[in-house]
Amino acid sequence: MKRCLFVDDSSVIRKVAKRILGGSDIVVFEAASGLDAIEICSGDMPDVIVVDGGLPDMQAVDLIRRIRAIENRVKPQILVSLVEVDVGSIMRAKRAGAQGYLLKPFNRAQLLESFRFLKIAA
Repeated sequence: MKRCLFVDDSSVIRKVAKRILGGSDIVVFEAASGLDAIEICSGDMPDVIVVDGGLPDMQAVDLIRRIRAIENRVKPQILVSLVEVDVGSIMRAKRAGAQGYLLKPFNRAQLLESFRFLKIAA
């Protein structure tokens, strides 16, 4: 079973993601801040991490770099979650170690398609 961490300060976004992925073969964990995400990843690195591009406590790029610096046998696939297509933000996230991006708000089809792209969900 794959594990996914949704890092977003919006409880609504985290709840929607958990509901969408709840019926699949994915266990969803939640973090409301970058610091919470680092703590979770330091203990049990998930397979996939979706990082909000607008976290209040740290830049998404900084969080991605800090996650990548954690020594672990699991090398998670990371998506940055954005409210609009911003090529600069996407490129900075990719240079930091993200595999792609996800636009929010998202629906079931969009989220599952992003996970298919990562070869996580069928």
